[in-house]
Amino acid sequence: MDDEMKDKVHYIAVTGIIRNKDGKYLICKRSEKEKNFPNKWCVPGGKVQAKDFIDKPKDTNDHWFDIFEKVLKREIEEETSINIKNIGYVSNLAFLRPNGFSTIIVSLYGEHDDENGNKVKLNEDELVDHAWVDLDEAKEYDLIENIFEQIQKVDGIFRGE
Repeated sequence: MDDEMKDKVHYIAVTGIIRNKDGKYLICKRSEKEKNFPNKWCVPGGKVQAKDFIDKPKDTNDHWFDIFEKVLKREIEEETSINIKNIGYVSNLAFLRPNGFSTIIVSLYGEHDDENGNKVKLNEDELVDHAWVDLDEAKEYDLIENIFEQIQKVDGIFRGE
């Protein structure tokens, strides 16, 4: 791939700060097999793929809406077996992968939809442990850089700050 194309191509990923009815947040430990941040604690999420929209009906003549939200719901369910609702925006950032490609990460938040009684069951190919934590408890985990600050920001959103 030439440099011009490489400069224009990015992975796009979404992550989710998920809050339960007790005011705790879901964090997960990445597998040691992961290329980026192995064995670190994170929040669930994943990459946007063309299959997330390309074969689905468009919302207008030319566009698909709410792709980040739909991808986050899919990724959370695939990785943790839980459903989420009331999704909102937290932040975005860029990350340079070891292969030289950039990843644009859109951080969202949502609430655990526990009306369905669904409990966390991890896809252990990617995530090997999980915990529901409050802000003080989150400090005790080896979180990927900036995860704590994002949880803190979402906590402020829920407290009306």
